[in-house]
Amino acid sequence: MSSPLRIALLLNPFTLTRQSGDHAPELARELAEQGHVARVFGGAGPRDAAARTSAHESDSLGPRRFAPDAILAYDALSPAAWLGARTARALAIPLVLVEAGSRSDKGVFSRACLAVGERLWGPYVRRTAAALVALDPVARARALIGGFPEERVIVMPPGVDPDVYRPGLSSALVQRHGLSGRILLYVGKVERGRGLDTLVQAFARALGQRDDWSLVIAGEGGARAELRAAIDRLGIGARVRWLGRVPEEELPGLFSVSTLLAVPALDDAVRGRNVARAMACGLPVIASDRPSLRALVEPDASGLLVPSGDVVAWTEALRRAAMSPDARRRWGRRGRDIAERRLSWSHVARTFESLIQSARGTAVAAVPDEATAGALNPERV
Repeated sequence: MSSPLRIALLLNPFTLTRQSGDHAPELARELAEQGHVARVFGGAGPRDAAARTSAHESDSLGPRRFAPDAILAYDALSPAAWLGARTARALAIPLVLVEAGSRSDKGVFSRACLAVGERLWGPYVRRTAAALVALDPVARARALIGGFPEERVIVMPPGVDPDVYRPGLSSALVQRHGLSGRILLYVGKVERGRGLDTLVQAFARALGQRDDWSLVIAGEGGARAELRAAIDRLGIGARVRWLGRVPEEELPGLFSVSTLLAVPALDDAVRGRNVARAMACGLPVIASDRPSLRALVEPDASGLLVPSGDVVAWTEALRRAAMSPDARRRWGRRGRDIAERRLSWSHVARTFESLIQSARGTAVAAVPDEATAGALNPERV
């Protein structure tokens, strides 16, 4: 590794929990493990107490006094991106943006934030950023529409910890809920628009009359009663198990003991975080052929991609997977290999390090006549 870097990660408080999740604290932790000094500004920071006392701790004095060698700012039109651009120009250091993309552009608040960001500092941030890391192809498309040069935009999915999510784990949920046989697993919200109606219809046609398969639904949501009624009408109530919301610490074991993961998304609101986790556990994936999921699942290599909302296609995919244990084992091995080589947090951190190193020495310095230079005090944001 080259000389250690001081890296400031700036979070957008408006979208952190909805979009970027734990990307910043996990990336900061991995950067620190690789010898850098990484500090998170503007958010809660790492989840565990040990990490909060390490190099990732939040700093109320502001990123400029941290004297970073580079800045990573989350969400390209956010106040965090503006602060990152101001600080990067003042210190003549690289700015790398991380774009999760909005789950939905329909909300008034979401549209208002984007409009304000574009009007007040969008061009300024675009001129300053050395690179933009999109967390999936949907975020990449948004960045290109927003005017970021294609050569500066790369897709790098969020990481997964292959030491936590790994094959061979056991799960207390199996005994607690009396699960047996092969498990077709769904993990996520139980809401309209998630494709669950397609999934239960396909399961009923392909596997619902087989005693050796169960559809296990791990999640809660407002469509549960409606979905339960549909399951009863299809006559598969005995083959469907409801786990409710599963605590995150129990997910590795649940993925590890399951047979297939189903992700029947109808749109790009589902970003595939659990796909990467499942693959790390050696669990093959059947997912809708959406851009955010297509970037993770290799067809007939780590799983299958199926047209969204197509009950016939989903039925055929489930039948094919159920009848092909050798294919499932092959898909699981390939998924684990992808997770270790391309999706691990260590690989993600090395990619960010490479971007920063290549951008050093080409950072944009501040100039006196910038219209936004004195608009806000960056140390107060």
